[in-house]
Amino acid sequence: MKTTLLIPTMNEIEGLRAIMPKIDPNWVDQILIVDANSTDGTIEYAKEHGYDIVIQESNGLRQAYLESLESVVGDVIIFFSPDGNSIPEKIPELVEKMREGYDMVIVSRYKDDAKSEDDDFITAFGNWMFTNLINVVHGGKYTDAMVMFRAIKKNLIKDLELDRDWTYWPEKIFFTKMCWMPVLSIRSALRKLKVGEIPGDEPPRIGGERKLQVVRWGSAYMSQVLTERFLFR
Repeated sequence: MKTTLLIPTMNEIEGLRAIMPKIDPNWVDQILIVDANSTDGTIEYAKEHGYDIVIQESNGLRQAYLESLESVVGDVIIFFSPDGNSIPEKIPELVEKMREGYDMVIVSRYKDDAKSEDDDFITAFGNWMFTNLINVVHGGKYTDAMVMFRAIKKNLIKDLELDRDWTYWPEKIFFTKMCWMPVLSIRSALRKLKVGEIPGDEPPRIGGERKLQVVRWGSAYMSQVLTERFLFR
């Protein structure tokens, strides 16, 4: 089983300098940076340290994942945030858990004693609300359905039709860009895939700009939560 650590970046030089030295390259088979045309030295840092790198042509996290797929060598992809929110020491635990035969393993910010130090009241409520809605409406058993930090089998991207343009209307209506994670959680629950969680704290972010669009993202993801049962087969 080969693994790729996939790291989307956009002006994350402070986070990279703090986090990347903590990642042992031997933990995975590939470290792949997919960059949205950073101007703060992020691209130069990635090249200097010998990481594989893809430069995005379109904006948004979903496009970052799609445009990097041809460069992914792993059978398993670990989605990792470079801004300090993801704890590097959880990477080996994710890899070992995937070796047990899981389709997806999530590093949950709310499982057992784990906590998010990056949450404010609004984001904490939103994560709780969406996770519980996904559990009730789609039969999930998640404690954290929204977080980026997770590992999946690469073949799920096609099997769950994540490579199709399922975001066109929500993005047009709510003027935003969507990512995979909520819909990945929904479709994995609908397909009754083998999903596991491990607890992992979420530290405060390091540098960069917070890209959260509370109202627009919340509206777009709510539309997906309510329509996926009817749209996805």
